[in-house]
Amino acid sequence: MPDATFTRPDLTTFTRLDDLGLEVTGQLLKADRAVLACRVVEPDDWCRRCGCQGVPRDTVTRELAHEPFGWRPTTLLVTVRRYRCTECAHVWRQDTTAAAEPRAKISRAGLRWGLVGIVIQHLSMARVAEGLAVSWNTANDSVLAEGRRLLIDNPARLDGVRVVGVDEHAWRHTRKGDKYVTVVIDLTPVRDGTGPSRLLAMLDGRSKRAFKDWLAEQDQAWRDGIEVVAMDGFAGFKTATTEELPQAVSVMDPFHVVRLAGDALNECRRRVQQELHGHRGRKGDPLYTARRTLHTGADLLTDRQHERLDKLFAGDRHIQVECTWGIYQRMISAYRHPDRRAGRVEMSSVIDALADGVPKALVELRKLGRTLARRVCDVLAYFDRPRTSNGPTEAVNGRLEHLRGLALGFRNLTNYIARALLEAGGFRPQLHPAL
Repeated sequence: MPDATFTRPDLTTFTRLDDLGLEVTGQLLKADRAVLACRVVEPDDWCRRCGCQGVPRDTVTRELAHEPFGWRPTTLLVTVRRYRCTECAHVWRQDTTAAAEPRAKISRAGLRWGLVGIVIQHLSMARVAEGLAVSWNTANDSVLAEGRRLLIDNPARLDGVRVVGVDEHAWRHTRKGDKYVTVVIDLTPVRDGTGPSRLLAMLDGRSKRAFKDWLAEQDQAWRDGIEVVAMDGFAGFKTATTEELPQAVSVMDPFHVVRLAGDALNECRRRVQQELHGHRGRKGDPLYTARRTLHTGADLLTDRQHERLDKLFAGDRHIQVECTWGIYQRMISAYRHPDRRAGRVEMSSVIDALADGVPKALVELRKLGRTLARRVCDVLAYFDRPRTSNGPTEAVNGRLEHLRGLALGFRNLTNYIARALLEAGGFRPQLHPAL
């Protein structure tokens, strides 16, 4: 670095203690840790009761875990002077709130290091505790509390939200207790093409009441600014949106619409399999062999798959499966059509065809037709508002499932929600402006 400008070596500046109002007075370096002796820079010798000037009485030492350097845990031994008022005899300590909260065991710089490790580096809480040389409970309670104060509880976090996605997520897989939470996602960056989606909230339970109560807690101005809500076929989310966001347009996500058709195809295939063979699908049964090929888009089929389907639909034995498969493919082609208007017309014709004239034998298509008829406006609304889907919501769900599967230290739902919001809440730019 020929053009670099150097200053004098300063351990206080290097360890960023000057931002905490501290000054290094000594150091003790070991192979497994570093200890820095510090003192408070500001004297703070004026009485907080009567305002008179006090005199030094004695000193006490406060121990704080600090951000590690070179992955070596660093501990601060802060010498805090105590003063005694000459008038009222009141005794007080120097103010150290710039360095850490009262009775805290981790410095503010250590808390920020822990937040960066969780949000940006995706470290486990055990690894953060190891880096700070504190217990897991201390690191978990302190870092998550700092994350809530600094990031999650920031009132500006919900500014600019115009498109919302809502879905459920299984946060635990147990027989007892409610295992579902409702996740609310900001889809505005995806709709505008400016960035990825971000997690806004995780609500205990999966119901209309959970989503409705969260919407009711928000400011009226914020609710009035919501234009679109993307969701699945759950009626509770639809009702809550209609009651709390009457001006917003509900969009039924294409993924869930196609999934409804795919479920109908699966149920039809299994029913026909039982009627023809009297047992579930086995290796060698035509319907069982083609179960995955049936769910492949017609424009993506290989020659071998085309041959398999031609053989499957050659006779009349599988005519019901063929009819259901045809509806499934028409819905996929409607969503994939390059012209949104033409795709809307195609989807509308499919819904109209399912609403009337479906034979009684095709019970799966009749059920699908009733569902689509109830949500026809929500299904067709997608074609008027492209790039408004719950796909990014499902992506966030996948990240949360990965987070849960790693068992990164979740004792209860509160910890899980806080950690999930920090992971998927879009806080990377706040902690690292270069990102």
